[in-house]
Order: sequence, then structure tokens, then C-alpha cells
Amino acid sequence: MKNNRLCDLLGIRYPIIQAGMVWVSTWQLAAAASNAGVLGTVGVGAMRPDAVKENIEKMFQNTDKPFAVNIPMLRADAADTANLVLDMGVKIIITSAGNPAKIVPLVKRPGVTVMHVVPSVRGAVKCQKEGVDAVICEGFEAGGHNSPDETTTMALVPQVADAVDIPVVAAGGIADGRGMAAAFALGAHGVQLGTRFIATQECNASQAYKQLIVDTPDTGTTILGRKYLMLRVIKNAFAETMAQAEKQGASVEELEKLLRDEGSRNKAASLDGDLENGTFQAGQSSGLVHDIPTVAELVQRLIREYEMAMQSLPVIMD
Repeated sequence: MKNNRLCDLLGIRYPIIQAGMVWVSTWQLAAAASNAGVLGTVGVGAMRPDAVKENIEKMFQNTDKPFAVNIPMLRADAADTANLVLDMGVKIIITSAGNPAKIVPLVKRPGVTVMHVVPSVRGAVKCQKEGVDAVICEGFEAGGHNSPDETTTMALVPQVADAVDIPVVAAGGIADGRGMAAAFALGAHGVQLGTRFIATQECNASQAYKQLIVDTPDTGTTILGRKYLMLRVIKNAFAETMAQAEKQGASVEELEKLLRDEGSRNKAASLDGDLENGTFQAGQSSGLVHDIPTVAELVQRLIREYEMAMQSLPVIMD
């Protein structure tokens, strides 16, 4: 898009970011996204250093377009991981789940663009102060880890847009061109989509995971662990077990024991398709997902839908 600040900043054709999700944002999805004109993102949250290196090497072999690496600051070796990918030539870093003041000095090199995921105006303002180049505002509709403040995308984005001068990306609850149009109307310069990109042919997620997203209705997701975790997942047998435990007053320790290793349950969902015991992270936008196209098909559809949405806006004044 012409005269778009996010496109200019990242060197991409369309102001869309494919989210860097744990387990399901490997090089296959990210390269396809970058080649389709958006920002592909490798999510390294669950990758060991050798897997990180392999994925970055594959990205350079399979696309000459810009791409990002998402590094959750929950990783104990976040700084080492950042140095690894930067030394390999990565130019765009997306960080999340932590204080940007701790990571920006480590990743802000000449020619490197840094974006940070925030759930609040306060977080966005802090990012700008610390030298972050753009903020990704993630509302409560989003899949995966969420903020206890429960601020929705529609409420969050315009407040952040009013508070900062750097580009703002809207995330959470967006899965089609209408959502893109709404985000731009709220003051965003781009959008980030996660759930919608899981249900694509190039994504390495299990077929069961993809089909589950397609089959999930508007009320099909829930929040696990309001006492300590705040994780949005698709409802299944395990989610119901967690919900009942919370209703019955289970302690944080008991809930942690139930969840055990969140990463293992996420892997069981993402890669193994364990419909009963996995935690299928997905946003409320799942109800808008009805098929499993290629990434290129999805991107072109999003642009067409966006253009149609803009053209169909009603005239409210003569």
C-alpha cells in the first residue's frame, strides 16, 4: 500500500504481519508469508538454538523478502537467541512478554528494526521511550497468552494511536479484510494475524489443529488460568477440566499441577493434534475462519476484502 508507515518501515508490500507463534510459525509459514508480500515471522519461543539456526538459514534460502523473528522474553536465553539471529543477518526483531527496556539495548543495532507486543497504553508509551520502532497492540480477543486487564482490540488501538508517534499495529480478533479496515479506522498502520495464518496449507500445525479452528464458532474459545496464566484456547475436554477446577476453588499450585508443562500441552495440540489433552491456542477470530487456503491465496483475499469493505462503507451525511 502506498504511503503506509508500516510498509515503509519494514519494506513490505502489504501492512500485514504473520504472527510469530510458538510451535506453528516455522520457516515454511514465514517464508510463504514474506513471499506473498507481508511480513513473515519465525516464532522461536520453543526452539532450541540449533533449530533457531536451521530456521533462519531456511528463511534466507527460500525468500529474499523481509522477515522477522519473534523472541518471547520469557525465554531464559532471550538475549543469546537475539544475538544468534542478528549475527546471522536478521534485520527485524519482534519481542514480547516483558519489559522492553531489558531487551532493546541488546537488539537495537544499526539497520535493525525492533517491534514489541503490548497490551496497554502504558506499555506502548514505554516502548516509544526506549527506542522501539513500532508497537503491536494485542487485544484480549487474541489467542495464547493474554493480559489480566482484558482490554479489547477496539478499545486499545485508538488509545495507543493517540499516545505514541511510532507506527501502531493492531492484533487480536482480526481474520479478514473487514477487520483490517476497522483497524485502520481506529488509527493502526497495520495488522497482525495469528489464528488465521495457522489455518493455511504451509503452516506446520497438525491438520487436526487447523480443522479445529475451522470448526470453532464465535463462542468456541475460553480463557484458562485466570488466577495465574491467562491463556486463550479452543474449548475441549482439558479446557473444561481446568475451568471446573477453577470454579471449585483450586489453588494456583493445583492449577499448575493440572496444566503441568504448558509447553508440552501446546506441543501436543500444535504438532500431534491431541484433541482431548492439548491446549489449542487460538483467538476469538476462529469463528471467521472457514477454510485452509495457501498463504498466497489468503493474502490476496485479505486485500480484496479490505478494498470491498472500504468501498461499502455507508455515507452517513449528505
